Parts: sequence; C-alpha cells; structure tokens
Amino acid sequence: MSAPHAPSVRVRPVDGHDMPDLVRVDREAFPDDPMPYSVLRQFVDMFAEHLLVAEDGDGRLCAYLLATPPNRGESWIFSLGVAPGMRRHGLARALMRASLENLRAEGAATVLLWVEPNNKPAATLYDSFGFVSDPHGPRRDHFGPGADRIRMTLRLRPPTTP
Repeated sequence: MSAPHAPSVRVRPVDGHDMPDLVRVDREAFPDDPMPYSVLRQFVDMFAEHLLVAEDGDGRLCAYLLATPPNRGESWIFSLGVAPGMRRHGLARALMRASLENLRAEGAATVLLWVEPNNKPAATLYDSFGFVSDPHGPRRDHFGPGADRIRMTLRLRPPTTP
C-alpha cells in the first residue's frame, strides 16, 4: 500500500495565535492522553522556537513537534503529534528534519526521545533518522502503570561549514 499523495506543507515555529489549533491537533493525535491547555500554553511561551508546526496547503495546522533547547549538548524530542487524517503524508518527517537541523545548528550533540514499544510507525521514522533504541529494551511503567517506553538516541554530527 503506498502513501497518499503528500500535500504541500509549511513548517514554521508556533505562535500564540496557534493555540486553538495546537490543542485540537494534540487532542486528535493523543485522544487518550492529551496535554492540558495550560501545559501547551506554557510550552508555547517558553519554547516557541523549538515548537514547530506544520500547516497544510490551506494553512490549517495539522501537526507539531516540540523539542527542548540543547542543555549541555543534549536535547529531547518531547512530543510529535500528527492529526490522524494527515498521517502518512510526510508531516512528521518534515518536522523532524527541520527540528534536527535547528538543534544541530544550536550545538546539540545528542537528541533523545521516548517511544511506545507498539508504535511501529514512529519507531520506523526515528530509525530512518539514525536514532538507536536502548539495547536494554523497553522501560516498564516509565510513564506510569502500563506505559512502557523505549528510549532512542541520535548522535548528531556538527553542522558543516562552507
């Protein structure tokens, strides 16, 4: 089965006017565990240049990625959410590519993330960027009872200079 035709996509940093759509996408992407409005609001206020959004050709926000600023050369991909109707269109890949470029330019040497063991599409995406799964396997109950996670790590090469 081939992926549907990819719509034109624009990736950009979030701004305060995106809050209603950001909340909508987060709730659609994570219906069982969406972030509270207040938490998303604080992320927008604190990490706007690290919270990237993807808009479709009509300007509708349909995905986001939140990374932490590098701290001692290390950054985390905190959340990557894509509205269900827009999955398999390359939005997560475009967001990940842009975020990793930004983090590399800011001096991040290592990027880490957590992924659910059963989320094969996400794990495959992260593998394609060079993330490596923790050899010890999933951490049981890492995000609470029944919420196992696998830590994945990417070692970034420094940016090339012209």
